[in-house]
Amino acid sequence: MKKENKDINNIYQLDGKVPLGKAIPFGLQHVLAMFVANIAPIIIVAGACGLDTARTASLIQTAMIIAGIGSMVQLYSVWKIGARLPIVMGISFTFVSVLCFIGPTYGYDAIIGAVIVGGIIEGILGLFAKYWVKLISPIVSASVVTAIGFSLLSVGATSFGGGSGTTDFGSVQNLLLGTITLVCCILFNIFAKGYWKQLSVLFGLVVGYIIAICMGMVDFSVVATAGIISFPQILPVIPEFNIGAIISVLVIFLVSATETIGDTSAVAATGLNREVSTEELSGSIAADGFISALSGVLGCLPITSFSQNVGLVSMTKVVNRFAIFTGCAIMVLAGFFPMFGALLATLPDAVLGGCTLMMFGNIVISGLQMIAKCGFSQRNITIVALSLSIGLGFTQVPEIFAIFPQMVQNVFAENCVAVVFLVSIIMNLALPKNMEIK
Repeated sequence: MKKENKDINNIYQLDGKVPLGKAIPFGLQHVLAMFVANIAPIIIVAGACGLDTARTASLIQTAMIIAGIGSMVQLYSVWKIGARLPIVMGISFTFVSVLCFIGPTYGYDAIIGAVIVGGIIEGILGLFAKYWVKLISPIVSASVVTAIGFSLLSVGATSFGGGSGTTDFGSVQNLLLGTITLVCCILFNIFAKGYWKQLSVLFGLVVGYIIAICMGMVDFSVVATAGIISFPQILPVIPEFNIGAIISVLVIFLVSATETIGDTSAVAATGLNREVSTEELSGSIAADGFISALSGVLGCLPITSFSQNVGLVSMTKVVNRFAIFTGCAIMVLAGFFPMFGALLATLPDAVLGGCTLMMFGNIVISGLQMIAKCGFSQRNITIVALSLSIGLGFTQVPEIFAIFPQMVQNVFAENCVAVVFLVSIIMNLALPKNMEIK
């Protein structure tokens, strides 16, 4: 019994040995926490580009494989690529708005060309991060992490209501299902003992899913029509290297790199109780870029670190790389076996929303803790206050960007993380080091 307890306590250690049977639930929890968010950008961009159902389904499968591979590289690294931290990767929402502009304007092949070029450039920047990452001071990272948390609150609320664009958004059924799921997560966290307490999100997802089936809110038709096995294709789309598309996407890759810096810093701070190292940041950014380029080669969209999984690490303190690796293996398998992926895709948005509200809130708290750790000097207060007020305030009124070129609007008008990053960087460089009242 003592050995069993020792083994399971290793889930709180980066490299502790955890039995496979006990590791899988924690890995599965990570998959379920990000699965819908991983495929949603594909569905949105494919719709904007007019791709047919078969092509969209193929992209979803590729997205799961790429997410699994990217997460594995982050966990265990390949050469200098990867942070060797409990970071889960997925298709990035950050690129959605700009890709929905590029696709209809230049075509999906221009998207793929831009993703490949932008990913390679970000990867190279990541390898040389030690020469420029100092521009991203701790207070800048703390501001970005806080902004990421705030930006995700509306995502959680949208899922809670039933998902964006659904005809029954905010219906009694969706709100009831989301509430039941949330309450189950909270009650399980209160009454469960030992390490079981850390599976509250998984418990909420399972209970919510079963209730959704009983309520007739799960459509299994997509599972019945799914194939048995399929493999991704290399260059299913011949890339077009359009300079306008490349510049637009490259700017977003810089924003994505900042989000990755924030997520990596948050994982180290909240999961390992220490500051992130320059090598970890470099590897994390490099993985973000090069795996995105690989995704482009397979005809898919860019990936990035997933903040909801950072929130899960923050909430559960489960940082074991092997446990999370089992989730990566599940994602890859889901990509090779369409029926498995189709089954996971039937998870209602309201169930996911019920579980993610607490997780996203934890990211906000993590950002605030990082700010507190930096200290409340007049300089830090000014940077955080101005970057958050402009970033969160201006993006809630996107019309304020109307005088700027369309490219600028695509990057900043509805992306508070990008605005917070830009303002905090400028303030960090411009403000004097000592602003204390004498």
